[in-house]
Amino acid sequence: MTLSLQQVVSTLGTRAGSSFCVVLPDGTRLAAGTGTPAFTLVFHTERALASTFLRGHMGLLEAYFDQDVDLEGDLRAALAAGMQSGFDVQSAAVNSLENSLLERRTSNRDWTQAKLNARTHYGLGEPFYRLWLDEPLKMYTCAYWRDGVTTLEQAQRDKIDLVCAKLRLAPGERYVDLGCGFGGFLFRAWETTRALGTGVNTTTEQVRWLEGEIRRRGLEARLQVREADFRDVQGQYDKVVSIGVLEHAGRDQLAEVIKAHADFLRAGGMGLLHFIGHVGRTWTEPFIRKHVFPGGWIPGLADTIVEMERQGLEVIDVENLRRHYAPTLDAWAERFTRAWPAIHALDPDRFDERFRRIWMCYLVGCAELFRSPTGQTHLFQVVFSKGNVTSASYPMTRDFVYAR
Repeated sequence: MTLSLQQVVSTLGTRAGSSFCVVLPDGTRLAAGTGTPAFTLVFHTERALASTFLRGHMGLLEAYFDQDVDLEGDLRAALAAGMQSGFDVQSAAVNSLENSLLERRTSNRDWTQAKLNARTHYGLGEPFYRLWLDEPLKMYTCAYWRDGVTTLEQAQRDKIDLVCAKLRLAPGERYVDLGCGFGGFLFRAWETTRALGTGVNTTTEQVRWLEGEIRRRGLEARLQVREADFRDVQGQYDKVVSIGVLEHAGRDQLAEVIKAHADFLRAGGMGLLHFIGHVGRTWTEPFIRKHVFPGGWIPGLADTIVEMERQGLEVIDVENLRRHYAPTLDAWAERFTRAWPAIHALDPDRFDERFRRIWMCYLVGCAELFRSPTGQTHLFQVVFSKGNVTSASYPMTRDFVYAR
């Protein structure tokens, strides 16, 4: 048995191109590669070992969350090795079954369940997010790292400015910000463009906080927020801003949510989709769907564009910002680690060691996912219009975006 386990560990190490150790419950050490191991996995129970064999990376991760497995050394190296070796896709049948069960339990098809799913993640409270997101905007989406930019705060401001430029957001225009979070886009866009924004958000905790912040700033006549599902269209706008919404549409709701984006726009209006998307059709990581974003599903770029065309939306521009997400997640992970004592103190029962392990695997693992030279997960910005644009209504080149 130990010999066969050693063969498995050695094979994974060769595929990953890294050195690491595995310690079995009886104390036996199995080494992969040569030299100093980048990390060591310590199995405390036979149950954890069996779960890893039966369920692959999901079994190993959940054993780690339950502290039946400990990690000594570099978490980033461990997660990168898992991806590089293909360990996360070896149990394809198990992953498919996990996803089917998750879809049955937490589908966003039902609006009530969709709201519960959103609140599970985004309803953790402003004090929690304030500790590790950029201040004061608290943008919880991929930043934009121009040459020479070194701070998360500047990169997030630049991301908002980029979106405003691509949309040519202008004073007095009315726009809707779908999934507006803590209002970072609303506040920054008001400062820089004087456009009038309405946020739509299904997370009660964020809406209540944002309502108070709008009042505190005296911007009630300029900005507002509505607690509603993204599919609940009430009125049309000149522009639509959708940053990090499509990932939460759900596996079978892409067409429905894209239709809502179109319905929010007046004829001739413009919008921007900023979303995590797959190249090609592939399943969404079950760990993320089960432990981080219940109900979520990463759509394919091609499927998204097909649905946009069906709704009469012209795709004007597509930009892939995948490489910008890894440094964003790196910054979040570093800040989360540094702030952990303060996070834990907010609510020791909620923000416990299990929570820390799940969120660190999420933040660090996603950074490695976007850093992967062979990964299928990307970050797209798609500019679109309701009906075809003319040369008079939108510039012929991208020059105007970068001349700001």
